[in-house]
Amino acid sequence: MRSIDIHAHISPQAFIDAIPTGEDWHGVTASAVASHHHNPRTMWSPKERLADMDSLGVDVQILSTNAVFYNYDKDAEAVAAMSRDSNDYVAQLTRDHPTRFAGLANLPMQDVSASIDELERSVTQLGLKGAMIGDHVNGKTFDDPEFLPFWKAAESLGAMILIHQGGPTIVSPRSNKYHLPNSIGNLADRAVTFAAFVYGGVMDACPDLRVCLSHGGGYTCFGIGRMDRGWQVRPEAREHLSQPPSNYLNKFWYDTITHSEEALRYIIDSVGIDKVVFGTDWPYDMCTDWPVSWILGLDSLSQEEKDKILWKNLEELLGI
Repeated sequence: MRSIDIHAHISPQAFIDAIPTGEDWHGVTASAVASHHHNPRTMWSPKERLADMDSLGVDVQILSTNAVFYNYDKDAEAVAAMSRDSNDYVAQLTRDHPTRFAGLANLPMQDVSASIDELERSVTQLGLKGAMIGDHVNGKTFDDPEFLPFWKAAESLGAMILIHQGGPTIVSPRSNKYHLPNSIGNLADRAVTFAAFVYGGVMDACPDLRVCLSHGGGYTCFGIGRMDRGWQVRPEAREHLSQPPSNYLNKFWYDTITHSEEALRYIIDSVGIDKVVFGTDWPYDMCTDWPVSWILGLDSLSQEEKDKILWKNLEELLGI
């Protein structure tokens, strides 16, 4: 049995090295990172990480720099330099352990041109598989015309773009209680991101764009009927969209982090088994404790469906 994890985080070694000195790293301080519930296991050595992967039955991690390093609200030039260092580090790990690691880039999304350049470098020179980015950039959603050149570039490169929250979510301004910004706000953000791509015409403009919505796409599949109804009855919902939003569900990929067999089954039935991929959110508190065992133990999935989720879909999609 093989397994490939699309959703596993890491801290850049240069940042780890800067912590004992008390210095910042491209403007990032250890205290700022700690305030975002940084998990020290993302700073483990490759040997420690591989041992943990072995204990979980995970053969390959597709590494993504922690979302705390997005820093879209910081100086773009400094974040571009930070991203280059991060991506070089991840790429080196993939070269050192080519059968165990692949990688996704970090990008300075507040500068679209710089992000295009770094994505191209990461994919064509470093061998990374794409990038992980947030749901928005300083409040701008991805239907904003300024991002279209980036989507065109990602499409032409065949890059996989993993959407993962970073910082405050939709729920945060109303309530920071009970871990709701993650357990609820995160999922609401993902549905808004799906809507921005679809209602905004991005998926029509870039039909071969590869986007994976983490955490099972949040509430996307569960709220698609209401999105379709909005498209039917409201002219503003049809401004850029000639088909109902549900026609676009299978244009995206979705990871398995649902913490619910019923929810995962519903997503599979909604988008098709070929669009669902294995993800763990390693090593954060909201990850699945024994993710491979969980998938293998689901009675509602056939063995072929389990194989597709655990490795076949990502092996084909990313050439791993």
